[in-house]
Amino acid sequence: RPAHVGAGRRESELDARIANLRPAARRQTAAREALDIGRETAATHALYELDRPESRKFGTRCLIARRLVERGVRFVQLWSGADNGFPRRNWDSHENIERDHGDMGRSMDGPAAALLQDLKRRGLLEDTIVHWTTEFGRMPCSQGNLGRDHNPFGFTNWLAGGGIQGGISYGATDEWSWRAVDKPTNN
Repeated sequence: RPAHVGAGRRESELDARIANLRPAARRQTAAREALDIGRETAATHALYELDRPESRKFGTRCLIARRLVERGVRFVQLWSGADNGFPRRNWDSHENIERDHGDMGRSMDGPAAALLQDLKRRGLLEDTIVHWTTEFGRMPCSQGNLGRDHNPFGFTNWLAGGGIQGGISYGATDEWSWRAVDKPTNN
């Protein structure tokens, strides 16, 4: 067949591919600016507790999350404690739950509160849902002396923003904190 037959279709397919790749390229080139927290004020750095060694990592993640939401990113996931280093602790504490969860909680309480405060102050919280959850809960009894094993039958999540009414509790566990008994839900 002659070379010119079908050439128009190939050109329109190429144009369509290029048009589809342009938004991805714009997002990639915008990433450097979005991730540059050095552009934030000292007050913002203090709000997210970036000056505290124990909260710097999670605070940085929260600040970047706010910057991404500001730029229209529709889904942002933050992770806390997956690196097994705080410097030696994480959320998966089977040895000393009070020490480890106390440290981990202090490392994320301030930055998580800062994220909510900052989103609200900027008018972004009303259109953004923040969902805090865990992989699973902890057993209501000890594992060894001070630790706790995994409990997939009852644990806590919280939601904020997106028009969700605050101060509401939904469901409850039994008196031993072992199983969800009031309005249990499944994933």
